[in-house]
Amino acid sequence: MGVDVQLGCEANAPEATLLRHWTESALNGEESDVCVRIVDRGEGADLNHRFRQRAGATNVLAFPADEAGVLGDIAICAPVAAEEARAQGKPLAHHYAHLVVHGVLHLLGMDHATPGEARTMEEQEVKLLARLGIENPYGPDQ
Repeated sequence: MGVDVQLGCEANAPEATLLRHWTESALNGEESDVCVRIVDRGEGADLNHRFRQRAGATNVLAFPADEAGVLGDIAICAPVAAEEARAQGKPLAHHYAHLVVHGVLHLLGMDHATPGEARTMEEQEVKLLARLGIENPYGPDQ
């Protein structure tokens, strides 16, 4: 079991060791394989269109697997992540950690389709990020 990191583009992404660490921390002892792929805007838009029927790239996508021992894949769009971190005034590494945690929680079955689900998922993200020494990404009021 492990975390496979793939760099699908030239990006100012955190080192693979950090991406693995954040993924393993979010897995919280879950013994499963996960792939984290860093993608460019083109691949991100293609994945978003193909699997969600939505135009353009999004920050993170999660693809649960149906295979025993494999939790699934996470795709993080590097240019979108960088734009969001800059716009939100956050360190890029902290935003990547948040996106990894968010993706892992989706692979573990969490969602944010309803306000209640969103609140529960955000609370879990905040807890996991705090363990990593990262501030609440939603601001001090949560």
